Amino acid sequence: MMGFEDLRRPGGYAVQVLAVAAVYYGVARLGLLRRLVVEGSVVTPIWPPTGVAVAALLIFGLGCWPGITLGSFLSILYLSAPRLDVLGFLLGNTLAPVCAVLLLHRARFRTDLSRLRDGLALVFLGALTAMLISSTVGVGLLLLTDKLPAHSFWAVWLAWWVGDAMGVLIVTPLLLMLHRARWPPPVKRWKEATALTVLACAIVPLAAYSSISLLFLVYPLIILAALRFQLVGSMLCALLTSVLATVAATDAVGAFAGLSRVEVMTKLQAFNGAMALTALLLSAVITEQRNTRRSVEQACQELAEVLEHLTAAEAPPPRPAPDAGDPPWSAGPPRRDLPDY
Repeated sequence: MMGFEDLRRPGGYAVQVLAVAAVYYGVARLGLLRRLVVEGSVVTPIWPPTGVAVAALLIFGLGCWPGITLGSFLSILYLSAPRLDVLGFLLGNTLAPVCAVLLLHRARFRTDLSRLRDGLALVFLGALTAMLISSTVGVGLLLLTDKLPAHSFWAVWLAWWVGDAMGVLIVTPLLLMLHRARWPPPVKRWKEATALTVLACAIVPLAAYSSISLLFLVYPLIILAALRFQLVGSMLCALLTSVLATVAATDAVGAFAGLSRVEVMTKLQAFNGAMALTALLLSAVITEQRNTRRSVEQACQELAEVLEHLTAAEAPPPRPAPDAGDPPWSAGPPRRDLPDY
């Protein structure tokens, strides 16, 4: 595998840009497999390329932005023929993740998501705030080119914004954790991970496809995954749940049967958003508490070692007690008599 120092060379940088573009385009094709029509416009409940773009900029640096632009251009070509307004879509799709990363850097964001403030920054700055750019630019272009009626602006804008934000909330943390994960994982946890996977494969389809709306069953599963495997476990469960819930919503089955398209989108986005927030913030809190406990334990261990060394050293000899009639200074060390002159 090519190291980061090799990517600084011109050839390595080109490979990096092409790799980002290929991954962006690949996940865009996956995201377009499940689409909803809201007010006559096609939207995706989750747009994974935004999560890939933010993660790539955080891992490789802001210099990989041409890969995002190229991947976005290929995704637009897959949907329609190239036109002049494509430049506006490219601008919005590139500027939104770049602004997200700039805001995160200003907030001193850590890619290990080991603090609650990192989770809050990713939610409110990287997802909810920065993705206003792409949704506003995209839907605004549709309105200006007469592809969207004015009365449908806010419904489509909301669906676009939430879809981009969900891509950041679900995909970006998972990619950051996979980038920092140790491979292979510890063997002693394979049994526990397998049991959690089997449990997720049993609960999540039941919650998504049950006609009596059992979506709430996934929350204990996400809490368990966060407690045992922190961010990686909770976000993998959130990704599986989001994918199956999106499939059920686009097929109008299970908990989404009998609803209109707008109601399906509203219910799906509310569920996905609440689930992703729960998984991300709970995992950040648990990781922060574990790191704090580990730091306290290490400090206590170092203090115990210092005390052990101090008690192991020889104590100074006891000083003789002064007699009752001697002055107080007589108990000090004997003074050498001065010579007579």
